[in-house]
Amino acid sequence: MTLLMQISDPHFGTEQAPVVEALVRFVHAQSPAVAMLSGDITQRARRSQFDAARAFIDRLGVPTTLVIPGNHDIPLYNLAARAVQPYAGFQRAFGRDLEPTFETDDMLILTLNTTRPYLHEAGAVSRGQIERVARRLERAAASQLRIVVTHQPVSVTRREDRVDLLHGYARAVRRWAAAGADLILGGHIHLPFVQALQAGRPGARRTVWAVQAGTAVSSRVRSDAGNSVNLIRCDGPSIPRRCSVERWDYDATADRFGLVARNALVFDDTPH
Repeated sequence: MTLLMQISDPHFGTEQAPVVEALVRFVHAQSPAVAMLSGDITQRARRSQFDAARAFIDRLGVPTTLVIPGNHDIPLYNLAARAVQPYAGFQRAFGRDLEPTFETDDMLILTLNTTRPYLHEAGAVSRGQIERVARRLERAAASQLRIVVTHQPVSVTRREDRVDLLHGYARAVRRWAAAGADLILGGHIHLPFVQALQAGRPGARRTVWAVQAGTAVSSRVRSDAGNSVNLIRCDGPSIPRRCSVERWDYDATADRFGLVARNALVFDDTPH
């Protein structure tokens, strides 16, 4: 079994020290093989915030970390930097690759940069990005769990969050589902949930699951959702593919992250 962790929207610059320390302890106890950080690593893309985020990731000691930018990781007030070098701070901290990938015998993880410097909070996925991911998914082994990671969500559960949907999400979900995606991970709205996509829709070939994470350590929590992270337990190379998605919330009274939800998922490639 391989353990993956999704950490989203830490918004360094608004981090809560007790939650950061609890998350470091939790990661050390769980020892995931891969940590996926799905955007909004900082609050205002400042050097000190990127430095704090980099130090946090180094403390985790996870063998592989995949980090993508969110809209908050692009300078907001420095318009010249936003126009000319929007990712300079991010790349200084995490490397030049804005769309890192990871592959083993039992999994394929593809990440996407869905930020756009000309937009404020919204994100978009281009036709080129959609096709590039789809072609790679189509080459995946039958036993590999296939994961796509974006920042903005491809699905929401509440009407008020529809404004935050990834531009181009409908085309992306259809194409990636047909190409064999199993999970599409996202953040941005600070609301954790697991939701089936495509199921029961006319013409849908198979179901793909949206997995959303809350904010990991920031004080910018929603009134109905606190700090949380996701663990994904991959059963290893198998047909059909199987995994479980666990939501772990920070409990301030106990000063630790605790399990609050678990979804056991089986992925069937048989067309519906």
